[in-house]
Amino acid sequence: MTSPLTGRRIGLLTASASRQGGGVFEAVVAQAALIRSLGAEALIFALDDSDAGRDRARFDCSPVMLAKVRGPRQIGFAPQLSQMLLDARLDCLHLHGIWMYPSRAGLLWARESGRPYVISPHGMLDPWITAHGRWKKALARAGYERASWAQASLLHALTGQEAADIARESGRGDSVVIPNALPPGAIDPAPDVTARGPVVGYLGRIHAKKNLVALVRGWHLAARPAGARLVIAGWGDGADVADLRTEIAAGDGSAEWLGPVFGDAKADLLRRARFMVLPSHSEGLPMAMLEAWACATPTIMSPACHLDEGFAAGAAIRCGTSAPEIAAALTQALALGEREWQGMAGNAHALAQRRFAAHLVAGQWRSAYSRVIEGP
Repeated sequence: MTSPLTGRRIGLLTASASRQGGGVFEAVVAQAALIRSLGAEALIFALDDSDAGRDRARFDCSPVMLAKVRGPRQIGFAPQLSQMLLDARLDCLHLHGIWMYPSRAGLLWARESGRPYVISPHGMLDPWITAHGRWKKALARAGYERASWAQASLLHALTGQEAADIARESGRGDSVVIPNALPPGAIDPAPDVTARGPVVGYLGRIHAKKNLVALVRGWHLAARPAGARLVIAGWGDGADVADLRTEIAAGDGSAEWLGPVFGDAKADLLRRARFMVLPSHSEGLPMAMLEAWACATPTIMSPACHLDEGFAAGAAIRCGTSAPEIAAALTQALALGEREWQGMAGNAHALAQRRFAAHLVAGQWRSAYSRVIEGP
């Protein structure tokens, strides 16, 4: 059957088309693959950065257009971006992430072209996020964000909680809720759920909202079996990395920071960890937790990850955000017997298959994109 999106040109607009974009970048990579699976063409538009060239291949055959930034990177002013979008003759534009100049460029494109405009905030309207950098966000709201939200043909939330955040900030209660999709082939068809060593892994950005200093403190407070290791892999600003390394150095040598990992090294960490952990203060829908489940790796995570289905399915252990609360969750996880752990591993893999598989999420996006492009 021919897809209603066959031949359509869908633009994906984001602040960074590289590893510097963290989880949003991974979500855009997955979205581009999803769009191609629906017979449409995905075109990527982003602000240029130092890693964009080497990460361009992650988008496979989708073209990547990069706009040069003038002035501070945190604003991302790129005056040529709007014209790049107009020249692309898009049927629909999908903005991923807010609070930077791409929101303004998307708004200008939507007004000029009169074509459908979709916005995915990716957790950036979470109260923890909006409470930080208040004056900058106030300027962005007044300058372009409110107008951008009002102009959007569709607002997209990753979870029901994010839909509530969007309604609070935008005044619109019509968001569609669709989770992130795992990339095609990401779900291990035959995961190895035999015994794994007492390794707990973290994968993602090194940032204050991820709460990694408290994680390391909690690790050193936890009751741990012999040989237990906390392995942290990621990238971040110099100050955040320095704080993390200082906390690790003050410990007993059982925690380590690997730096960024990609490709086979990333897959190895996901498959050899007994648990992946994320005691975050704020998330949209964290890809690292989904990727762990796809590899039959249970997770330890805070409620701010907005993945309550993981707790309900027995695929995750809930933790708080203070060091003692994290320590209690780590102690519980590492004390599980082999049979209990294998049950959690099986639950994690099953949840990834039935909730976040690419073909399931693609069906939801087929309907959403078709509705805004073709009209009622």
